[in-house]
Amino acid sequence: MHWKRPFFLLGVLAAALQAAPQLQLSTTALGPFNIAQNASGPTQTVTANNIGTGSLTLAVTASSSWLQPSVVGGTTIQIALNTSSLPPGSYTEFVTVSSPGAINAPQNISVTIKVGGVPSTLTYYAAPGGAAITQQVVTQAMPSSVQSTTLTGSGWLAVSLSLQGSFTSYFPYNVTVTPQTGQSAGTYTGTVTFSGSSVASDNKQVGVTLNLTSSPIQQFSPTSVQLYSAGTVKATSAVTAYNSGAGTLTISSVTGSASWLTGSVSGSTVTVTADPTGLAAGSYQGILTFNSNAANAAAAVLPVEFIVEPNNTPILSFGGVVDNATFGPTLSPGMIAQAYGVLLSGTSPTLAASLPLSTNLGNVQVSVNGIPAPVYYASTGVVDFVVPFEVQPGPGTVTLTYNGVSSNTVSTTIAARAPKLLYFPLAESGQTFYYGIIVNSSDGSFPVPTTAGLLSHPAKPGDTLTIYGLGFGLTNQSVADGAASPSSPLAVTPVPSVILGGGFAGTATDGTVLFSGLTPGSVGLYQINLTLPADSPIGNAIALEIQLTDPSTNAIYTSNPVYLAISH
Repeated sequence: MHWKRPFFLLGVLAAALQAAPQLQLSTTALGPFNIAQNASGPTQTVTANNIGTGSLTLAVTASSSWLQPSVVGGTTIQIALNTSSLPPGSYTEFVTVSSPGAINAPQNISVTIKVGGVPSTLTYYAAPGGAAITQQVVTQAMPSSVQSTTLTGSGWLAVSLSLQGSFTSYFPYNVTVTPQTGQSAGTYTGTVTFSGSSVASDNKQVGVTLNLTSSPIQQFSPTSVQLYSAGTVKATSAVTAYNSGAGTLTISSVTGSASWLTGSVSGSTVTVTADPTGLAAGSYQGILTFNSNAANAAAAVLPVEFIVEPNNTPILSFGGVVDNATFGPTLSPGMIAQAYGVLLSGTSPTLAASLPLSTNLGNVQVSVNGIPAPVYYASTGVVDFVVPFEVQPGPGTVTLTYNGVSSNTVSTTIAARAPKLLYFPLAESGQTFYYGIIVNSSDGSFPVPTTAGLLSHPAKPGDTLTIYGLGFGLTNQSVADGAASPSSPLAVTPVPSVILGGGFAGTATDGTVLFSGLTPGSVGLYQINLTLPADSPIGNAIALEIQLTDPSTNAIYTSNPVYLAISH
């Protein structure tokens, strides 16, 4: 009977974790704010919510003295920007929010500011017919006159006093450019003139340049990066580079401002790498610049803060637990998930060699709501695991342990079902589509446009396809965590509906869905066997998604769309 004790203790531990407070911030990034030299910026407000139980007792600290955070009313974080002593320049610092007993604290809020008086020039980049763009100019006193004038073109330049917030020490003006209908690509100039202020440095004429360009305009999401590391393990983060202009953005190289900072580009993904070798514990600032074909390449930089921890504790990134198909934040029982961070494992990646999966792989262990999870794969930056079937829907927590040292705890959301369809990218007619991992049972081919080097051809109405995915939830019979699904298939009930080309292609009653459930011989992998109806839409990129119903609540869960090719 001793074998029952661990399961009883795990249940108690899971209940205790679910009863603890969990910190949720209304935002984790503030700015950029343009602030006049010798002036302080407006106080910013961030709301902290408790998505667990119990109560939050917040404490806040800042990485720089010009940030003055405080807690008001227990759940409101006010951040004063005491920037009056800062010289002109751009700054990014962080507020750390902690709470004793909160299982996913501390968390960080980045604050980015640009300090300077009324600037001499403002430069904008936009595509013809693009959206309005605003920059802020700050004066230290109220001018008696603010006027905008266009020197070339007309109607595209405007200035107005921002009425948001309470401004006691400075006055922010929104300088907005709006590409006009029919305005062609080119360089347009204008001025904004501030006069009559009691502060002499406010009285200035600002030259405004609008570069209306048919070239790419380089942007990043997020607009700044914070990395952690400990020991000698490099930390990495992915940033999306996107084009808000025309044409195709091409980044040929990335340069870091410090020896510890490097970057690389693959497609639209910028990988930021920080190397702690030779660095003492502390906070380090750097900037990545980009050699690209963007019109604004010289101005589009990426600020990076690198925090070096003093020990070898594994660190899970906040928001760093996602499903292993679409990399979204919602998990479900039986789903294959991924945790990412730094120092999560040894330097040599380890892949599970046999089934059933163990809850200990290379001294790496993962728990979800206190329940040990089977581990598929472990590396220093990524660990793949399976959400235990015992985990209940609601707020979730994930903790990792390596060599007996536990990481921080991060929050996630557990849904009864969170269907995600597996996919791969493939170019078609000059566009990239995410085609589903779908197999035609007649010959094992992928139903995509015929592609060299890939067993592939469009499917036809009447073909039976196997559609693979994750997160379909509990089945009509249970299977042990980490064990392969038996050869007698375990079905998901009720039967999901398949939506093809925007219309229902298979439902619970028409017989086109032959089976939906766990894939025999696999762990965490689900499949739907679908016979394409006679009236299937025809084309090289037909969207397909599924809908699953939670029988206990009647809630409907819809998957991500994937594509397939269908022909006559």
